[in-house]
Amino acid sequence: MVSHNREKDLFGREDIMPIFKYGQGEIDHLKSKDKKLGAAIEKIGRIEREITPDVFSALVQSIISQQISAKAAQTVSVKMRALMNGVLTPEGIMQAGAGAIKECGLSNRKAGYITGIAEAALAGTVDFGTLHVLTDEEIISKLTALKGVGVWTAEMLLIFSLCRPNVISYGDLAIRRGMMNLYGLRELSKDKFEKYRRRYSPYGSVASLYLWALANNDKS
Repeated sequence: MVSHNREKDLFGREDIMPIFKYGQGEIDHLKSKDKKLGAAIEKIGRIEREITPDVFSALVQSIISQQISAKAAQTVSVKMRALMNGVLTPEGIMQAGAGAIKECGLSNRKAGYITGIAEAALAGTVDFGTLHVLTDEEIISKLTALKGVGVWTAEMLLIFSLCRPNVISYGDLAIRRGMMNLYGLRELSKDKFEKYRRRYSPYGSVASLYLWALANNDKS
């Protein structure tokens, strides 16, 4: 069964927000592979995280959010969407132009990144509509070729736009902190991280949800 959250969109309409989907099979697998993670899952309960199925829109939002507060990012996003009748599209961005986008509260650099992504989409350099047919590695390679897009950003899109099941980001500090808290570690080498990542496979993305929840729990 699909889980959703309901909230008002920017124009006051009620939208159904899709949730990253996983079931008892994924939970049972993780519990069978790792007793400590299994105990944490039992304690925390089910985690629901909203997704943005439109990869282009999610990527633009990610650029907006870089190095600013969530509140500031939301303000910029609202202004940008207002320029485009509520929907972030390559056509809308190019029609608005970098100057108008910058006036929404963005730096020259970010405005350039966003228009560059829109240009790549319109030129077909990155076909956002067919990314879902590519492997995780191919998607990361294509997205990180765009200016302003790093590996971590691409990995977050894999989870929260494309719903890929087996993504655990070594570049995510909270993921690493969650692992350290879970296993009582003072440091986490890349080799040890890879050991846990392999243990969680093929449901690493579900494990990631719980590692994020554990990141600020020093008693786990």
